[in-house]
Amino acid sequence: MKTISKNVILMYFGLIFTDQAFAQGTDQTCTSSNSEAATQRFEKVQGKMDQLVKVGIPGIAAGVKTSEEYWSGSAGLSSLENRTPMTVCNLQYLQSISKTYLAVSILQLKDQGKIDLDKPVSDYLPADLSSWISKSNVMTVRMLLNHTSGIPEYNYLPEYITVLLQNPDYPFEPRDYMELIEGKDLDFEPGSRYSYRNSGFVLLALMMDHLTGDHAAFIRENIFDKLDMKNTFYRESPDYLEKSALVDGYWDRHSNGIIENSSYLQKQNVKKMVGDDGIITTPADGIRFLEGLISGKLISPESLAEMKTWVNDSKGLPQYGLGLDLTTLGGKEAIGHSGGGLGAGSQLYYFPEQKTYIFLAINLATVTGSPIHTEAEKILNELYLEIFAID
Repeated sequence: MKTISKNVILMYFGLIFTDQAFAQGTDQTCTSSNSEAATQRFEKVQGKMDQLVKVGIPGIAAGVKTSEEYWSGSAGLSSLENRTPMTVCNLQYLQSISKTYLAVSILQLKDQGKIDLDKPVSDYLPADLSSWISKSNVMTVRMLLNHTSGIPEYNYLPEYITVLLQNPDYPFEPRDYMELIEGKDLDFEPGSRYSYRNSGFVLLALMMDHLTGDHAAFIRENIFDKLDMKNTFYRESPDYLEKSALVDGYWDRHSNGIIENSSYLQKQNVKKMVGDDGIITTPADGIRFLEGLISGKLISPESLAEMKTWVNDSKGLPQYGLGLDLTTLGGKEAIGHSGGGLGAGSQLYYFPEQKTYIFLAINLATVTGSPIHTEAEKILNELYLEIFAID
């Protein structure tokens, strides 16, 4: 899911590890160490992270890579009930950041000559699925990637929300999301304007399934394996979210500042998502992905330039490319994506002027309102300012 506000993705770094830190369980291998100099340089960042925990964020993990060094840290708890400390080796929910991974895989197919971004999506879909989507013969792959397709949003439909909250065990299949919008009129004419749509990325995943046999396997082989991302997981098995290193999720269900465990609902929701959500990772692997993309290890320079061709929002400001978001954090231009769910929030951004990559993740829902968010927003901005102030 998309976060409610990009500027309220509550997160933070924390406890800096100078020893090896191994993820809980045996489902991954992860180590982390920071130099003494880095520990000192990031001391004020640590302080801001501590403040975020004090105002109610359960736990946070972070990674920062500059042109000179990599630092990672964590604070708070990955499980409140078990009093388990958050570590940089805990697996975090990427939520909508997963869209960037899917977009990259589609650009890889484009580089291979298997997809034309400006051809109708109907050219790449099974006939029956294509018939469900209004104007699929006009809607292009590019329009789905940059949210200008006008496809209806499944996430807004009462019938989806009812099933999600009242029957979280319902076995949603990828096509079920498209059935929810089958035959519905488009929200606007394809290509006429920008409006964020999770549905578009579900359709793109189904398109990739048709072209490659399994979009998730394609992503694992052409992104995870290519960049040696050993601590990143996506639909390799039905129970891939049962890894012991995965954080517990929490939410402020009644928006009153009282946190409850939402792990079950969070897992049931995320494991059914395809294309628009679903990947779990560590800070180091998250940064490894974005750096691999920006440095040209995954797609051609021409395709990267297309990803960074922005469409404007309703205010006429550049907003979104092909699976990439353009925003401002800590007063600096940032390229990447954010994500939020019923038990997590995350940010993964590259700051071109500073040549810096930042990954932040928390285990508190960012799609429900909370007074905790209000207090955390100011601290989060200060956290970014502290990062940029480091010599």
